[in-house]
Amino acid sequence: MTPLNTPHLAALHLAADQKSAQVTDWSGRIGWIVGLLLFIALVYWLMREGWKWRGTLQSDLPELLGAPAEPGTARLSMRGRYHGSTTAGQWLDRIVAHGLGTRSRAEVTLTDAGVDVVRPGAKDFFIPTAQLREARLDKGIAGKVLTEGGLLIVTWQHGDKLIDSGFRSDHAAEQSAWVEAINSMKHPVTTEGTAQ
Repeated sequence: MTPLNTPHLAALHLAADQKSAQVTDWSGRIGWIVGLLLFIALVYWLMREGWKWRGTLQSDLPELLGAPAEPGTARLSMRGRYHGSTTAGQWLDRIVAHGLGTRSRAEVTLTDAGVDVVRPGAKDFFIPTAQLREARLDKGIAGKVLTEGGLLIVTWQHGDKLIDSGFRSDHAAEQSAWVEAINSMKHPVTTEGTAQ
């Protein structure tokens, strides 16, 4: 009688104890993936319907003006981004009517006639000087928050509504000049430093 080889016996017990790997339940995984995709589609559809509903609520806003044929000599110009418009003083109340809610690249020019906003892929608009109210540097507007003073906010009157429009120049340092120029158009300062 030959003695049992202990390592060989241990290997046989180990092989007997092992079970085959569980087969992946593809139907369950596919069900979860389809469910997740349907949920994402539902959320997207609800967001789109909310956007359209907001536009309907703001339908009383007049059409945006186009630039005049002769806007005059450019006082300032900048390239950057248009980040959207909100009701003045309410940085989360986004305005979407007439394309004002569409973010885009923008070329903005300030002339004596007003502010011309040219947006590739979105509707251009013009803010006449008479409708300008003020400009300031701020940190946020609906959907975009930057460091303090990172956004140029232009407040203007359109119909009976005051609007804040947010811009970010590719060269942020030039935004201060815009604030001074726009504010001086509405509130010229004399050499004595008092408002006229």
